[in-house]
Order: sequence, then C-alpha cells, then structure tokens
Amino acid sequence: MNFTSKLLEEAVQSLSTLPGIGKKTALRLALHLVQDKNGKSKRLANSLLDMDENVKHCKTCHSISDDDLCGICQSKSRQKNVICVVESVRDLMAIEDTSCFHGVYHILGGLISPIDGIGPSDLSIDQLIERVDAGDVQELIMAISPTLEGETTTYYITKKIAHTNVRVSTIARGVSFGGELEYADELTLSRSISARIPYDISTQV
Repeated sequence: MNFTSKLLEEAVQSLSTLPGIGKKTALRLALHLVQDKNGKSKRLANSLLDMDENVKHCKTCHSISDDDLCGICQSKSRQKNVICVVESVRDLMAIEDTSCFHGVYHILGGLISPIDGIGPSDLSIDQLIERVDAGDVQELIMAISPTLEGETTTYYITKKIAHTNVRVSTIARGVSFGGELEYADELTLSRSISARIPYDISTQV
C-alpha cells in the first residue's frame, strides 16, 4: 500500500492495530476523517484522549467507570445481595441489554486457564470472595461462557465460598457449550439468566 502522505500512513497504521480493523478498513476510515470538514477528527481524538486519561475501574465490581463506583454499584434500585459474575465488561453490557437482571456485577477480568498461564491470582477472584465474606450476598450467578475454562473458574469459586450459605447458580444452557457469552442474542441470554439453575459442585468432580 503506497501512501502520498506520511501522516495518513501513520494514521492508517494506528487504526489497523484495533481489533477487527484491517489495512483497507483503516484506510477507508482515515480518508473519511481527512475529508470530513465538521471537526470529526478532533472530536474523536479528544474523546479518545479523555477516555485514556480519565476512565477508571469501579472499586467494587471492576467495571469501567467515570467515578470510583460505577452507576450500577451506586444505584439504590439494584439488588446488592445478588451478584452476577462475568468475565468481561462486554459480557456485563450484553446482560444489561436484556434488561432482565436487576442485581449487581463482578467482573473477573478473564477465566482460569493454566495452559495460558492464567491462575486465580491473575483475576479479581479474591475481591469477589471478600464481597461474599462481607455477609450481604445471597446468590452468585455465574454468567460465564460455558467453556472448559469457564467451568474451571466456576468450580474454583464455588469451592472458595463453600464455607458460606451463598447460593451459586449458573445460567441455563440456552447458551451453547463452548460459546462466547457476548455473541448470544438478547432473547437467549435473557432466558438463560431467568432460567438459571443451582450449581452442584458434587457433579463437577
């Protein structure tokens, strides 16, 4: 790909580092921004810079937030005794789009995967256990992608809170085994949350 402008080339190179953006798509985006006369480039640059400098992670659930506590954790209308445990912010957003869950969340930041060198200490599992040990939690909904790594993570967390009376449930298998939660459609995901089932640790050994 030959460029007549070094600045354009650098913009294309930067855009193409984003997930799902190839060189041709990056070039199309860059050319659109160059030709735009309404200040779109500046607004985009300013919003990205503002996000980079000011975005935070909620101290309670680890979601992306503008403040120390996210809007969900601050909300008085949410059920604080029911925690939906998810792998990522994208999964949280997918569940929120269903409008069927009214509790709060805990984002793990990944799943236990020894083959990838990811252990419990690499995730926010200890913080989740601390929330459970605080004594106000009645249920953990393990809304985790039904993969081997997801099952391992659910089993580990269930073992860690076995000393409590907290109920552990998993989303119903409307989400296929091996599937990614964020790609499930809203109706399937909504029904999976509503039809969650108790997690029986004795069947996982």
